[in-house]
Parts: sequence; C-alpha cells; structure tokens
Amino acid sequence: MTVNRRTPGKRLRSFLRDWSLPRQMRGESHKGAAARSSASEQLRPRLEEADKVGTSICPYCAVGCAQLFYAKEGQLIHVEGDPRSPINQGTLCPKGAATFSLISNPDRLTKVKYRRPHGTEWEEVPLDWAMDRIAHLTKKTRDETFVETLPDGTQVNHTLSVASLGGATLDNEENYLIKKVFSGGLGMVWIENQARV
Repeated sequence: MTVNRRTPGKRLRSFLRDWSLPRQMRGESHKGAAARSSASEQLRPRLEEADKVGTSICPYCAVGCAQLFYAKEGQLIHVEGDPRSPINQGTLCPKGAATFSLISNPDRLTKVKYRRPHGTEWEEVPLDWAMDRIAHLTKKTRDETFVETLPDGTQVNHTLSVASLGGATLDNEENYLIKKVFSGGLGMVWIENQARV
C-alpha cells in the first residue's frame, strides 16, 4: 500500500498554486485563469446530464411562475425558474425552489386514500372509483338540497349545501369553466378561489 506523504512545504506550494487568491494578488484577472482551480476544473454542471427538459408552472400560489424541469432517464434531477417567463424571469421564491423536494419526496402520497364513514383506517382505492364517488355524492347532495323558489315565490335555482374552493394555480379559463359549470349547471352559490398573494 502506497501512502501519499507530501511535505508541508509541498502542500503549501500546491495550495498557493491552486488557490485563486494568491494568483489574483500577483495580478492575474479574477475573471480568467485565476478563478480556476484543479477542483473547479473537474466540476461539471449538474444539468449537463439531463436528457429531457420540460416546462411547468409552480404549484404554490397564484403568481404562476414558469419552471424548467430537468430529467435523466425518466427521473427528475432539477427544477429551476424559466428565464423566458415574463412573470418570474427565471427566479423562484423559496417555495417554488423547493418544488423538486415536493415531487421527489419519498413520503409523498401517490395513491388515492379513502376512509369510509365511521372508519378508523385509510385504504387505497382506484382513482376512477374516487372520482365516481365524488361525482355521485355531489349530485346526490345537490338533488336533495336544490331549491327552485323561495317561500315568497322568488326563483333562485340553487343549493347551499355544496361549495367549491379553487386552487391557486387555476388559470382564468379554468376558473371561468368552474364558475359556469358549478353555478349554472349545479346551482352552487359558494364558489371561491384561495389565490391570495
């Protein structure tokens, strides 16, 4: 087994040769070779390995910051702001910058969980079953509580038993459709959006 035993003098000379500050003090430009070191020469951009780049919108608030998603072999490796966006111009707030953790967290729920009435345990159910159940219960509640006219004869055609709270990342077109379907189609009165920035 060979042990690399450099003398303190050799280590100091190597350090002074490799460290940028002494070279800058000797007059080398901090923008050129003086800024490089043997360690920095070996560094590679982490995004260089990406084989696919996609775009998305940050899921956290109503600002709608654009994001770039970098993937390698189908696995997300990085998320950053999209500099082409007129909204965020490549920047992200701390929540948006943490989107990578949101997506890649091993504790993130990826299956639909359902707890039956009076149940104590959560069970996994298919997404189609959950969507059908939500639609069935919404229609059932709406039909049971729908009011066509008030006692004085005023026509209202509404239900006060179902409400909608929209997400912050819904765009204008989605909110328009929600309002039309929920208000006009189902007669819902309580329609709100939690976009508060």
